[in-house]
Amino acid sequence: MDNTNQKKAIINNEIALFLRGLIIGKVLTLIVIGGLLWWLLKPNLLSRDSVNSSSNQSFNAGSNNVSAFQTVADVPTGSFNYGGSTAWASIRQLVDSQIQSVRPELQLRYVDPVNGSPGSSSGIRMLLDGQLDFGQSSRPLTDEEQAMAKERGFSLEQRQVGMDGIAVVVNPSLNVSGLTVDQLQKIYLGQITNWNQVGGPNLPITPLSQQQKDADTVIFPSNSDLKDQALGSNVQYVYSTTEAVRQLSKTPGGIYYASARSVVPQCSVKALPLGQTSGQLISPYREPMVSPEQCPRQRNQLNIQAIKNRSYPIIANLSVIIKQNKGREQQIGDVYAKLLLTDQGQKAIEQAGFVGVR
Repeated sequence: MDNTNQKKAIINNEIALFLRGLIIGKVLTLIVIGGLLWWLLKPNLLSRDSVNSSSNQSFNAGSNNVSAFQTVADVPTGSFNYGGSTAWASIRQLVDSQIQSVRPELQLRYVDPVNGSPGSSSGIRMLLDGQLDFGQSSRPLTDEEQAMAKERGFSLEQRQVGMDGIAVVVNPSLNVSGLTVDQLQKIYLGQITNWNQVGGPNLPITPLSQQQKDADTVIFPSNSDLKDQALGSNVQYVYSTTEAVRQLSKTPGGIYYASARSVVPQCSVKALPLGQTSGQLISPYREPMVSPEQCPRQRNQLNIQAIKNRSYPIIANLSVIIKQNKGREQQIGDVYAKLLLTDQGQKAIEQAGFVGVR
């Protein structure tokens, strides 16, 4: 019996030694194979690391070429007054705050007009009167404004930094497919007074507008004979776009025009397609249109592409108005425009909902 147990123990030990040797052999084999593979693949791995390193160096070198707020030279130190177009509100909130964060030596102070409503016209008037150091406009300078500047011993430069569309908005219940630019102008001149004259219901038209002396945007080109004509007697004047949108929501026959960036996303009004002809109407919003019932869960977005390629019929150029007087006003106006025209500035303008020019 003892001999039998001894034999079993010997056999078990031999089996254990065999298995241990087998495992050690496999491990050694794997180590040898792994080392061989590493040796064979080493040149490729080194080459790939070299390529990645070169790519990172190229990217960093390219990044250094991107113009940013920090790269603009001769930024003046101090506080400066500016103002003008209400269409620029999102730029003042988003872009200008970024500028002052990066360039804390520059402090920008927005100033409202004492008399009249804020807008491009009132901002240019305040710049002429010495109340602002530079202005923001969403319409071109007029000959009269340039003449006033000349009388005061300087000139005005308009330097474009972005683009916006001018959208026409109505009450959401109004069933009209769109308007031509000519029809829009005739509505505001009092020559078209009922919606049935442009394919809509039998409903009197109630045009809303800012006072022309305070206008933020224009629908009559500066080179047009219509620019000096008085608006129709049925036009009702409002202080701001906010007031106009509020009135439109309660006025079935109302109509108003303003910065597309400001009014296209609004829930209580509907933007109309515009065109040079009735067969070429282009929406200021991206199709398909978001209905009032879907808003504010979803909002209409600006038709950036139509504004960028200028197929949309009424474009507003966003320009910094610079006083050319060889003084600090000219310096800050020039620097502010340069900041907005950097890559960083153009990206921020697009984040604010407008179209860049670079």
